[in-house]
Amino acid sequence: MPPAFATPWPLVVAGGGAAGFMAAISAAEAGLKGVLLLEATPTPLAKVLISGGGRCNVTHACWDPRALVGHYPRGGRALLGPFSRFATAEAVEWFKAHGLELVEEADGRLFPRSNRSSAVVASLREAAQAAGVTLRTGAALQTAEALQPEGFELSLRASEGPTELRCCQLLLATGGHPSGRQIAARLGHTLVPPVPSLFTLALKPNPLQELAGVVMDPVRLQLELPGARFQQQGPVLVTHWGLSGPATLRLTAFAARALKEQGYRAQLRVDWSGGRSQQDLEVAFEGLRRDQARRQLSSWRPWPELSRRLWLHLLAVCGIEGTGRWAELRRPQQKALIDALRASRYAVGGRGPFGEEFVTAGGVSLGEVNLATMASRKLTGLYFAGELLDVDGITGGFNFQHCWSSGWLAGRALAASADLVEDGEHR
Repeated sequence: MPPAFATPWPLVVAGGGAAGFMAAISAAEAGLKGVLLLEATPTPLAKVLISGGGRCNVTHACWDPRALVGHYPRGGRALLGPFSRFATAEAVEWFKAHGLELVEEADGRLFPRSNRSSAVVASLREAAQAAGVTLRTGAALQTAEALQPEGFELSLRASEGPTELRCCQLLLATGGHPSGRQIAARLGHTLVPPVPSLFTLALKPNPLQELAGVVMDPVRLQLELPGARFQQQGPVLVTHWGLSGPATLRLTAFAARALKEQGYRAQLRVDWSGGRSQQDLEVAFEGLRRDQARRQLSSWRPWPELSRRLWLHLLAVCGIEGTGRWAELRRPQQKALIDALRASRYAVGGRGPFGEEFVTAGGVSLGEVNLATMASRKLTGLYFAGELLDVDGITGGFNFQHCWSSGWLAGRALAASADLVEDGEHR
């Protein structure tokens, strides 16, 4: 290890998250000696630790790279090459080789067998230590200046230790934090403006407020914006402010830029029936009028999985008394209920009240990065990995998968490009 940080480090990785750890470990395991991993906060891998409700959805059981890229609203096509080298299967094997077994849930998400994100953090930290990576926490990269003929001079904000150092190669894996984007821009890279992705929708006004806590699955959502429509289907959670749940998050991921341009104002069409046809519902209603004739409308729903609270709400919206009997349901009332089940419309007035977003859409333009190696096409010795790139996936482990893939590719390429002697030690 370079004494007192005076000698240039062969590699500095800025960002102690999923991508940064994977890159540092992969480079060190491939033979690169002298890897320094910087983390601005006292706690590395904090996002991994809190993800998935403390369980960490490591990746998704989507084994075909051609199918996998379809889960990325931005960057999907460009990822086909990288995923052909390191994707879900390789990530599962990598973690298994490092002592972490992943198990698949019914919806395809892969979690650690222990069901604890701390197991993922422990696996990565132990792998980094075993590979010889030097981890420095509480050290934020503030500036990076390219040197001639090669290398970088770095300035850190740190509570202790040197705040100036040099390195031969630099990898930026700073996630969605603005500092990484600013450094990349100063080093000559074009940035796609960042916008929030994977967020909940606020309905204004919110006629569903009384239904907070209701979960329906499946629900078909269609977001209507000037010149564009976006659709998703899946579980939806009704909240005090609007709609959340996997289908909503996927919808906002694909519509992130269009929603930003419209100030998060749009029309949302909700098919609470999950895609049942008009004819199917008419047949169901006719059967209820016949078979449940004496039952009150409020006590017998069109299908068992339909939330009772939602059904009562729709009856009220249509001006129909729940005390009425199925045999007394008039044709215009039936039509109104079917329309409400298949095509309720709500006004979107913004994001969730906390302005939360799970990932950021935008970052370093992919056209300026060699995605086979994650190396900059603008500056020799500069590499990128993770969310800093203009890549983002939907919920379900896809964003972590991009971190593992880009980090692994960058780490291997960094080791290969370093000037190594035969015994694997850096000159």
